[in-house]
Amino acid sequence: MHNFPVTGFARLPQIIGKPATETEPAIPAIIPVSKSTWWSGVRSGRYPQPTRALGDRITAWRWEDIIALIEKGGAA
Repeated sequence: MHNFPVTGFARLPQIIGKPATETEPAIPAIIPVSKSTWWSGVRSGRYPQPTRALGDRITAWRWEDIIALIEKGGAA
């Protein structure tokens, strides 16, 4: 199964991953696609829409939506 939070919000690097830098460790990808592929999928409806619940300038996705995407096989 998975060890994702059941509720809450995920930012884009938590979903598509982020390489390590000199000051921060790498974040492994849950859905290994590029940023442009992710946003294209959001626009087309393949990936879930983000929420602005955290603020007007904060883009995040509900963990419930990300888990549902993975479980239905839409992340492949």
